Amino acid sequence: MNRRLILKLAAAVLMAAPLALPAAAADKVTVFAAASLKNALDAANTAWQTETGNETTVSYAASSALAKQIEAGAPADLFISADLAWMDYTAEKKLIREETRSNLLGNRIVLVAPAENADPVDIREGFDLAGLVGDGKLAMGAVDSVPAGKYGKAALEKLGVWPSVEGKVAGAESVRAALALVSRGEAPYGIVYETDAAADPGVAIVGAFPEDSHPPIIYPVAILTESQSPAADAYLDFLKSDKAAPFFTEQGFTILK
Repeated sequence: MNRRLILKLAAAVLMAAPLALPAAAADKVTVFAAASLKNALDAANTAWQTETGNETTVSYAASSALAKQIEAGAPADLFISADLAWMDYTAEKKLIREETRSNLLGNRIVLVAPAENADPVDIREGFDLAGLVGDGKLAMGAVDSVPAGKYGKAALEKLGVWPSVEGKVAGAESVRAALALVSRGEAPYGIVYETDAAADPGVAIVGAFPEDSHPPIIYPVAILTESQSPAADAYLDFLKSDKAAPFFTEQGFTILK
């Protein structure tokens, strides 16, 4: 077979073969979310990925730590804070797209104890929390930065209990870290979100703080100014949709619309 014929046959094969195109890459959304959202948001993200083929990467930590990381230039597309103050902080720094901000969820704070030692506690003005804690520690998120810690301190101050327990507080880097101290038996009591208590069988709720004893617990969400993800807006719409709502309510969150 001469060279010219070989070239003609090769060209014919190439023309007949379908052109192989690379598969479209899935869009990715990077989320910075309050630690207390982990169980609910993980479930919602699994549903989102199944529905759209898009991927999510989530960094969970205290809202204060996440806000500082965003300020330092950490790459992310969405921020979900456990309180308004840290979302306000990012807004003041022009780090969020203000028009995308909304209040997504609500929560409650509760007193928890290890599951095997969970007698009910009557949480009211002047209740003897110091006596209950005894020589142990009261596990809370850091009261000067972690939202759950700030809510807990506000409630204890309103109930007139804070001065008696201030010296017994074990301030943790996040509400989940405070929960772990109680679950492992390293603290006899802790103040966490109701949703966190529901996620850990090692603890039991022994009392709920009156809602009027602290500021409303609100989780705001917003897309970050530096977001580069084409899917960020659609992902935010999904989180606010009726499809996503059950993932949050099953964990004890309330939906704010």
